[in-house]
Amino acid sequence: MAFFQNDEPPKERFLNAPASVLWLIAAILAAHAGRAYLAGPQSDIIIWDYAFIPARPAEALTYVSYLFLHGGFPHALINSLWLLAFGPPVAWRLGTARFLMFYFFCGVVAAFAHLVSDWGSVVPVVGASGAVSGLRGAAIRILYSGQRSGQSGHFGAELPPLASIFARPVLFFASVWLGVNVVVGITGLGLTEEGQLIAWVAHMGGFFAGLLGIGLFDRMRRRSRLV
Repeated sequence: MAFFQNDEPPKERFLNAPASVLWLIAAILAAHAGRAYLAGPQSDIIIWDYAFIPARPAEALTYVSYLFLHGGFPHALINSLWLLAFGPPVAWRLGTARFLMFYFFCGVVAAFAHLVSDWGSVVPVVGASGAVSGLRGAAIRILYSGQRSGQSGHFGAELPPLASIFARPVLFFASVWLGVNVVVGITGLGLTEEGQLIAWVAHMGGFFAGLLGIGLFDRMRRRSRLV
């Protein structure tokens, strides 16, 4: 039960990352390793059953399960590294339960964004990029709030307010990130080694879910602190 009860950073640690982030990374890597270990047909069945496919919008589980599937080890590793980079400030601020809720919220919004842009497509979508993009959007508002690395909102600790979405650094970061994704989508620079396009609209949906949604989740944190 320690995983759910203690997200406070130790005084000395190699990685300044809470357990919730490390366990998510472990789950992503383990899920991909397990699928990679299986023979071809079984691996394909897992993709078909648990990837997000816009042509099957009623399959609710796939709005979450696709986050744990990846196209290859480089894909899984890159998402894990970005999760390690942007997850900790969000997890320290929100705490374990709200952080996990926020992560999956961003992933679900990313799936809905892709559903709207590619309605009826039978091409499976896999990867945690949409949820990680949401963490990126949230982290930029936290980092420019003045919150110190490893500073936690637990046990009644007062944290500085989030940076406004209209703050210059936040607008600059969001504009650059948006521009890069539009270029990727238009030019095809996001092609994977298998020749499949990256779901750039899902990235954008997840990013703006995080950029805007962190305000709601942060208010939830403050209200629970006052109860």
